[in-house]
Amino acid sequence: MNVRAVADLSPAERHALFERDAGIEAVRGDVEGIVDRVRTEGDVAVREFAEEFDGVAVGNLDITDEAARAHAELEDAADPVLGAVREAADNVRAFHERQRPEDWRESFEGRELGRRFRPIDRAGVYVPGGAAAYPSSALMGVIPAVVAGVDHVSVATPPADDPNPVTLAAIHEAGADAVYQVGGAQAIAALAYGTETVTTVEKVVGPGNKWVTAAKAEVQGDVEIDFLAGPSEVLVLADDTADPEYVAAELLAQAEHDPNASVVAVTDDADLADAVARAVEASVDERERAETVRAALENDASGVLHARSMSEAVLFAEEYAAEHLSIMADDEEALLDRISNAGSVFLGGYSPVAAGDYAAGPNHVLPTNGGAKRYGGLSVDTFLRSSTVQRLDREALSGIADVVTTLAEAEGLEAHAESVRKRFE
Repeated sequence: MNVRAVADLSPAERHALFERDAGIEAVRGDVEGIVDRVRTEGDVAVREFAEEFDGVAVGNLDITDEAARAHAELEDAADPVLGAVREAADNVRAFHERQRPEDWRESFEGRELGRRFRPIDRAGVYVPGGAAAYPSSALMGVIPAVVAGVDHVSVATPPADDPNPVTLAAIHEAGADAVYQVGGAQAIAALAYGTETVTTVEKVVGPGNKWVTAAKAEVQGDVEIDFLAGPSEVLVLADDTADPEYVAAELLAQAEHDPNASVVAVTDDADLADAVARAVEASVDERERAETVRAALENDASGVLHARSMSEAVLFAEEYAAEHLSIMADDEEALLDRISNAGSVFLGGYSPVAAGDYAAGPNHVLPTNGGAKRYGGLSVDTFLRSSTVQRLDREALSGIADVVTTLAEAEGLEAHAESVRKRFE
């Protein structure tokens, strides 16, 4: 990797770094057709797309029982992977239980006012997979919904001739109520509109490729979604106290996700920048997914950057608004206080992003493409709606009656004003 100066970045280079593209526009037209067919043809379309895109002839779409069996078989075999799934699930559950808000009522000069929180009834979680294993995505998507109290949590995961048992077991461990073997854009459509087999939901969440993301954009409005996420990304903010090997390890780890992943390190120390670039190059070919890693490192949204000061580095981090922000510096807390835009923050050399991906507890479904400027990651809040409560007695209403009637008449809503006056006739 070459080291570039933040101050010398061209407009095109800055655009590539700050305007990261999920790539969904290229497939929107095809996705629209897929969604429309699933909405109108149901299971028939889902099965045809499974054969066309996944190469799998799907019989029963509902594999809830298979997920339970996979869990039982791993448990009977005392498989250590299930132990890891359980420990990770416990950590994720404990963190998300702290997020549950409490209903409240208070008196405001005699007006009893409050807020209450209730879960949505039905949620759909997309879990990437098929033959591949993504148990962590199952835990991160399902557990917050269960903790929130969602009555029915459905999971859609791509079909395979031999579905990965660890992913199925994780879905069961997380507490899903139904599991369907359907993937891609057709899965999002099935969850959004329902089919003869798939139960319709009120909100669809979870990570996926550009087809999944484009489908979420297509169904948005008919159902709620979490957000539109693109390829994974990390920004490491480091000073001269950081270990260049640790910084390089973060870049390499994120790069193995996707050739389009964005991996960036920014530091005010020129020697550290050079050392990080050398450490990255020395390790690329040792990685099992070296080709993917190399492609990610060489794309226009990745790089090692040298800032003239930590203030310039912080400004860069704020504009970048990383999905994952790693801070390795002498005073990480001071730098954190200056940054608002980040999906999840990892402080210090012993807080690798991988810990958050799997087992630390916070959710790994996070905003990308600068979305952290506008919203946060998946949480219990994602599955809750709130309503306000108010009770006024005669005296409390009297205290604001003139304000209400004056404003109502100013807006030309005479009946509003009269609804208050009526109570004092």
